[in-house]
Amino acid sequence: MNEQQIRARRLARERERERRARARRARLIAVGALLLVGLAATAIALAASGGKSSDQHAQAAATTSAHHTGATGAARAGHGSSRSTTPHSTVTGVATGKPGTVTVPVLMYHVINPPPAGAPYPGLYVPADEFAAQMQALKAAGWHAVTMDQLEANWTRGVPLGPGKPIVLTFDNGYASQYINAMPILKRLGWVGNENIQLSGLPPSQGGLTDAQVRGLLAAGWELDTQGISHADLIVLDASELHYQVDTARQILRRRYGVPVNWFCYPSGHYNATVIAAVKAAGYVGSTTVVPGWANPSEDPYRLPRLRVLGGTGPAALLEQIAQAQSGGTAPASYGGTGTA
Repeated sequence: MNEQQIRARRLARERERERRARARRARLIAVGALLLVGLAATAIALAASGGKSSDQHAQAAATTSAHHTGATGAARAGHGSSRSTTPHSTVTGVATGKPGTVTVPVLMYHVINPPPAGAPYPGLYVPADEFAAQMQALKAAGWHAVTMDQLEANWTRGVPLGPGKPIVLTFDNGYASQYINAMPILKRLGWVGNENIQLSGLPPSQGGLTDAQVRGLLAAGWELDTQGISHADLIVLDASELHYQVDTARQILRRRYGVPVNWFCYPSGHYNATVIAAVKAAGYVGSTTVVPGWANPSEDPYRLPRLRVLGGTGPAALLEQIAQAQSGGTAPASYGGTGTA
């Protein structure tokens, strides 16, 4: 079986899982409707009986409602398909109406832990103490973290980014160490990050974020964006598979967490004109690459550069890397080089 067939079978399995999840949600809705009908019938019967006080009526209704809430809540927790009803946005400032012109470095991190023995890409592992030292150095140099939505709001509507020099901290794939190690470090500084999560292929047994951890990041002020369903190489997919990876991923995350998911992150940095068109059609406002440089509002928002931070990068070396990349060139129209982002 060749690689294309393997990828096609994997995508088919993922689609089947999503179909089953939709069926489970439909069943839950049906059960909820039946319980609500039962609640209404109970209230009518109690009112007609006239044998109970208003306090007793209220207690009976509350008991029925509590049973309904507990049943559906447990089902949702078991299936991991609960939906947030509170929209979450990291943009809180007031627009000035004058678009910003600031150029901003966007850093790229992966695992915030030491590399295990035999790790295929040890450079993608940044130990927590090393990460903490980097963040302290950034703060001492006058930097402060903002999100991609905040950056876009500044570029398009003039929403202030706060005092000092803005920088974006992105975390790819959805590793649990980003919640366990990176979030507390950033929280102590009053900073937040951007989570570029993939929806499958990185289970908790391999260090993937749990649903509760994703919600914890959001509660801490992080922004949730995505790399698609399964970190597939987008430039080799047909139209249906590309739509599934790009559009379906956004819709799932928006329903599940009640967040905009405005930014796409190209898996391994691979993109071309077809991929960019799919990202635009899915409603994303922009996307990030692995091409080094600083993000500039005058450039194509669907080809924004980033700086990969590798393990072993000391605080001074990171500051130097950022400074040197400021004069980096524009990301090319397409990119299919090797990468692991």
